[in-house]
Amino acid sequence: MVIVRKVSLVVVLCVLGVWCGTTYGAEFKIGIMQDDKDAVARYKPVESYLAKKGIEITYLEMPNYSTAASMFNSGKVDGMFSGSGLAGIFIMRDLAVPVVRPVLKDGVNTYHAVILAPKGAPKYTGNWEYFKGKTIAFTALASAGEIFYRSIPNIKLAQATIYKVASHGAAIDALAKGSIDVAIVKNHVWNRQKSKYPNIELAGEDLEENPDSTLIVSKKADANTVSQVSSALLGLKDDKSSEANLVREEMGIKGYIKTVNKDFEHTFQLLQRSGADSPSFNFYFQ
Repeated sequence: MVIVRKVSLVVVLCVLGVWCGTTYGAEFKIGIMQDDKDAVARYKPVESYLAKKGIEITYLEMPNYSTAASMFNSGKVDGMFSGSGLAGIFIMRDLAVPVVRPVLKDGVNTYHAVILAPKGAPKYTGNWEYFKGKTIAFTALASAGEIFYRSIPNIKLAQATIYKVASHGAAIDALAKGSIDVAIVKNHVWNRQKSKYPNIELAGEDLEENPDSTLIVSKKADANTVSQVSSALLGLKDDKSSEANLVREEMGIKGYIKTVNKDFEHTFQLLQRSGADSPSFNFYFQ
């Protein structure tokens, strides 16, 4: 009889999350783009780390950016890890606020656009004439891609042929194969891969930076939960636990730093110059 009581108590405690496993005190709903098939696996270390802090992560798929905006506006999703372009649009539309962003092992936490061309090609002139008649590849709605390109004054006069590709790496590959004349990509991607492409060189670059992979949160999200999430991530850098070590190792980061609107100043400028700051902009350039 005593044994039954003990087993029953253990079962009850397990159900409550007190005895067996983690106690969940809060739920945080992270939005992921439907076509980002690796998102859940990519953030699994963070999910496990937050679970140990009593925060349960759930994922909600978002089929497109318009739906993502609606989900932020309604509070159906609490936050997402986002590139600076989309994050900047959501912040400017008063749908979200930035909270934290990762610092890579080399201390980097921002990025900028670089213009790549075949070796020996003319250097980027800083104006639209450089792109006149060229074939260009970049990722859509990226500060180091389409948004940078669209922000160049009078760029429509270039009448360039544009290919929107799935990744910065795909743009570099297309250039290497001779399928395009110019690629606009993220500087960190180019720096990691440039040794593989001896026939490509840097033709020019943006001179200012954008925040990388920022966690933005809906203004409808529960303030206490947001505070718990941000405090946990900000504490990661000095946390000696095995879960914290796993996050740092698998994600290649030192930790997270606080991120505010001011960090997006250059991104906001790109969005304004490109026209993506307009309330009527539906996440697609005409």
